[in-house]
Amino acid sequence: MARFGVRLENDPQLTPADSIELAQLAEGRGYEMVWVPEGSGRDSLTQLTYLACHTGAVKLATGILPVYYRTPMLTAMSAAGIGDLSEGRFVLGLGVGHRPSVEGTHGIPFRRPLTHMRESLTLVRRLLDGEQVFHRGRVFDVGNASLGAAAPRQRVPIYVAALGPQMLELTVELADGVLLNWTASNYLEEAIRHLHRGVEKAGRDPSEIDVAGYVRVAVSDNPDAARVSLQGQIARYASNPFYNNFFKGMGFGKEMSAAEEAIRKGDIEEAARAISPEMQDQVAVVGNAEQCRSEIEMRRSRGLNLPVVAPFTVDEAKASYVRVIETFGE
Repeated sequence: MARFGVRLENDPQLTPADSIELAQLAEGRGYEMVWVPEGSGRDSLTQLTYLACHTGAVKLATGILPVYYRTPMLTAMSAAGIGDLSEGRFVLGLGVGHRPSVEGTHGIPFRRPLTHMRESLTLVRRLLDGEQVFHRGRVFDVGNASLGAAAPRQRVPIYVAALGPQMLELTVELADGVLLNWTASNYLEEAIRHLHRGVEKAGRDPSEIDVAGYVRVAVSDNPDAARVSLQGQIARYASNPFYNNFFKGMGFGKEMSAAEEAIRKGDIEEAARAISPEMQDQVAVVGNAEQCRSEIEMRRSRGLNLPVVAPFTVDEAKASYVRVIETFGE
């Protein structure tokens, strides 16, 4: 079976029982990984611990843990704990997050993101590998840190959320995989080029780097309603400087500028209308089951090793997830 992952959103519309049912459905349909994001609301580690107790084969991944919110030692401790609890099924996804959230919500200065990620990734990897760690860097000064006997018996894979060239190249130097977001079909080949450039610099084999990516998907016989929901999602990202610049770099400057202006005026509906059909088709997949499968396979052919389908709500949250999981499962 082709490799697939699924993103289970920390959505208040989904009860804990719903999340278990969806994770078990994905596991039964042959999915390789269940990814749980962390932004606002519930944290991902608690959700994944709960899912680990109710599944037996599917891998469980953080998608992603922002490195500013936790020290490398605490991150390694959590990964070791869930890795042991899940009998080696845990995958650690890390990212820098975004300045508005890091500074505005958590009150932490968003400084030196690349350096912060490099040092965090290096320290967490060494700790999970059972090393005694001494490190004096620009961000962290660590002496005699170790997980001791609690170091995982099985290696914990680490994926890094990356969009820009520098983070992509850093990822292939130090991590096992990359997690893309809003995985646009026209951006994939450019992202792969950056990855290969980083691979060459690091002297690694390209086959060692797994390329995973979130792809928003709605399987629906009512594509118009699905697109209205999608437009609203994309428009909300216009207020995030990181994603605003990312989408502009993909050629959607007109859409982002118009959406940004509408949001400044407090008109989210106008912002949503600014998201063109072309942009929708690049950054998401909407249609019937056959159309959606075709679009995902096109992205796979362009270098996306592990499509992580990210269902979004069209009519009712749980039903939207079930349709997507069943479409791409065995």
